Amino acid sequence: MKALVTLGLVAALAGSVMAQAPAPAAAPSVELKVGDMAPDFTLPATDGKTYKLSSFKGKQAVVLAWFPKAFTRGCTIECKSLAEGSAKLKMYDATYFMASVDPIDGAQGNKAFAESMKADFPLLSDTSKETAKAYGVLMPQGFSNRWTFYIDKSGKIAHIDKDVAKRLETSADDMAAKLAELKVPMNHN
Repeated sequence: MKALVTLGLVAALAGSVMAQAPAPAAAPSVELKVGDMAPDFTLPATDGKTYKLSSFKGKQAVVLAWFPKAFTRGCTIECKSLAEGSAKLKMYDATYFMASVDPIDGAQGNKAFAESMKADFPLLSDTSKETAKAYGVLMPQGFSNRWTFYIDKSGKIAHIDKDVAKRLETSADDMAAKLAELKVPMNHN
């Protein structure tokens, strides 16, 4: 009986201490919106190059399609759509990327994923997760949300599509339609 009373007192004391302890501070959540300057990034890509958003400023629109994890069902459907619809997308004077926090190399990395999908566009890897945080796409589980950012030539966010997951099979068509709606010029090549 004495042990039960002692155990009860210890539990009550621990609960009291926990109630008085300040809650851990939540990381500030970034909420980008249309008209904001897009956060700059420098990220390695599956084509062996490193891309810096600011290098496109004044030259070309950029589409940054975040995806959660290479080789998963939804990401495979989205990447396949963009790979098969690349001719539609390349009609516009825009560069488009898929991006995740996956590594470039390895059996489950973005390079192997891009090759398996026959993607003729670069996939970016943000293993530090700093760019994902800057865009507000990093989920508590450590993956990125499936959101697509349309960035105009001036470097400002022109549109954010947070509903990509509802239309994975038509990702390329949807992206081409949004580029047309945003009046991104056609390529004259």
